[in-house]
Amino acid sequence: MREQVASDSPAPAPPTVVRLAKREGWPGFGFVGLWRDRELLWFLAQRDLKVRYKQTFFGAAWAIGQPLLTMLVFTLIFGRIAELPSEGLPYSVFVLSGLVPWGLVASGVPASSVSLLSNVPLITKVRIHNMLIPAATVLGSVVDFAIAIVLLLGVALIQGVRPGIQLLALPLFVLLDIAVVLGVGLLLASVNVLFRDIRYVVPFGVQLWLFLTPVVYPTDEVSGALRWLYGLNPMVGVVEGFRWSVLGTGSNLGEVLPASIGGAVVLLLAGAYMFRRIEPRFPDVV
Repeated sequence: MREQVASDSPAPAPPTVVRLAKREGWPGFGFVGLWRDRELLWFLAQRDLKVRYKQTFFGAAWAIGQPLLTMLVFTLIFGRIAELPSEGLPYSVFVLSGLVPWGLVASGVPASSVSLLSNVPLITKVRIHNMLIPAATVLGSVVDFAIAIVLLLGVALIQGVRPGIQLLALPLFVLLDIAVVLGVGLLLASVNVLFRDIRYVVPFGVQLWLFLTPVVYPTDEVSGALRWLYGLNPMVGVVEGFRWSVLGTGSNLGEVLPASIGGAVVLLLAGAYMFRRIEPRFPDVV
């Protein structure tokens, strides 16, 4: 009887064999993976937001207070003392229209550049699309960016500036801003894994980039012969686009925008390319 039962029992399943091999060929830029794992991307962004504002006194109010305080300081220094031109607009709303898109760079680039080193367990112990980590950091900064845009519209109305139909183009410049920050963030995050001193260079680089961008001065201050070269800085087109969409200014937008779009595309693709090239080395060096 026992022999009959034993013979009727199913045979054990053969062991599963998983072969690990080095990835051959070009793996792509990785943007398809970001879209495929968009739910996880949003979850990681929410986590970063909760960590950022956990045990803070002002919380999300910093998204309004920081650009507002910076606007007051820049208005005093550059508007009153240096008397920089502002295209016929109140200098406060002029400089705020530059500070709002620049704020995404100031917060997103440094945070994304160290995001991989701040999330080592996600790289070494969990199998996910690694590009999600810096992308989620940038997405978390976009929430503060959206709040600052509402602040800009409010200050413009208070100053008597009424946006026109061109306001409908604002989302395009928002996407351009995000593309610039994501491209730089991917590039710096991957390089920072190999060279840890990059984190000390980033704050200085961001400050230098600020003065190479028309945040506190109009593009009219740049001579026409050099304006196309100046437009290769993608944030020039972003800032000019914000001023044109919200304030109705930006007569030089047509000159700098094509070069700025090209610069943003190059930055995004270069950042993704560098990230994917270095990505196989992440588990060995983090």
